[in-house]
Amino acid sequence: MSDEPKTGPFGLNPTRIMILLMGALVLLISIGMFLGGPNSYQALRDASNAAKEPTAEQLSGD
Repeated sequence: MSDEPKTGPFGLNPTRIMILLMGALVLLISIGMFLGGPNSYQALRDASNAAKEPTAEQLSGD
């Protein structure tokens, strides 16, 4: 008889914890790629700031 407790089929052990962490990392990377990454966010901020200032056409009154 061994003294190790039975964890059942869904019990966590170091191998399963590592697999869960790797899956979470893949999920995080996938969401980041789907949303466009940091470069798209910077482009969106630049476009937002540019939209707050009037263009040359708007200043000339045409």
